[in-house]
Amino acid sequence: MDSVLIPEGVKRCSPKAFFFWTLPWLALLLWGGISALLCLWKGLNQTNMSDYFAFALWIVFDLAIIALGAGAFFTGFLTYIVGRKELKDIINAAVIIGFICYSGAVAMLGIDIGQPIRGWFIFWHVNVHSMLAEVSFCITCYLGVLLIEYIPLILENPQIEKVKPLRLFGQNLHGIMAIFAATGTFLSFFHQGSLGGLYGVMYARPFAFREGFYVWPWTFFLFILSAIAAGPSFTILCTKLAQAITRKRLVPDKAFQTLAKISGSLLGVYIILKIADTLGWIYGISPAAGLTFMDYFKEGPYGVWLLVLEIGVFGIIPAIILLTPSARKSEGWLITGCLMNCTGIVLNRFTFTIVTLAIPVMPFDEFMSYLPTWQEWGISLAVIGYGFLLFSLSYRYLPIFPKERELNPVVE
Repeated sequence: MDSVLIPEGVKRCSPKAFFFWTLPWLALLLWGGISALLCLWKGLNQTNMSDYFAFALWIVFDLAIIALGAGAFFTGFLTYIVGRKELKDIINAAVIIGFICYSGAVAMLGIDIGQPIRGWFIFWHVNVHSMLAEVSFCITCYLGVLLIEYIPLILENPQIEKVKPLRLFGQNLHGIMAIFAATGTFLSFFHQGSLGGLYGVMYARPFAFREGFYVWPWTFFLFILSAIAAGPSFTILCTKLAQAITRKRLVPDKAFQTLAKISGSLLGVYIILKIADTLGWIYGISPAAGLTFMDYFKEGPYGVWLLVLEIGVFGIIPAIILLTPSARKSEGWLITGCLMNCTGIVLNRFTFTIVTLAIPVMPFDEFMSYLPTWQEWGISLAVIGYGFLLFSLSYRYLPIFPKERELNPVVE
């Protein structure tokens, strides 16, 4: 039965081997499920969140995977709107990765709000003055767009495709995919920016507060730019990992090179603007708040080394790697550059989420640090297990990579 569901002309591992492959990811899901049940049953006292840390590990993971999942909308924009045809060989993988990231983020937020059965209050009793309201609308709508983009892939399964109405429906969706790509770009642009803008308008937190353009602080634009710089790199990493595990070529090198070059260019622009923003914060915003640069780092575990790592090590270096043609064409350097790029963005989200709240703003406050509970780790790591499981199932039963048969002819 399993063999008839596998796309024609490609080779997959045995059902037994695939079952054992899924076990660690199912274990992560089980850990996350137990953690989620405890949080829903006993409440958020299962976490170490407090009046100091209203945002914690979940929000770090949430912001990180939303930024890394930006490869879906940006690759779709490049493929269908800009017309980079070579990216059609990787667009399906980008959509699945984006769907995993966004659905995982929404699931985590369902636990984070404490009472997910009242999640609809966000939309019905909307706070029109909150950036998070706009984020909630856009993330939810974009998850719907990703689902619509994912459905045609599901309908291309060999057995489902035999049902004529479903096959025609899938073909019609393919024909109007450019509309959904444009819609996804619009939705993602604003929610990526508003996630950054949320921190930039925190007037009482000079570590995160920024000046800006009209109602948008600079963090609004920096979050957008960092997401579209890191998203393509994450898509490359996931696809390269799939190639390493399956020991096959799944995507032509031209698609990788195009995404890497674009990712490196955007990262270079982002780092230049990030440095300018940091200097403006050090010499403008901080003195106006009566603070010096070292006041933010004089105590606690979060030191200047975080800034050096984020901008210097995981910003400038990967930008140079991805912008250098000879480095991009080297498998090792390409993976290193993409991995460092993604690490830098995750570090940026950690800094804004945790360090912003750890630094005191009152004379009687102390520098704080945050240590997540095992329940928080369980729910966060469950998203990774879910991602591996869904991508594995999609690869096994759906024609994700159009050039797979051409690049890996099956020897009779």
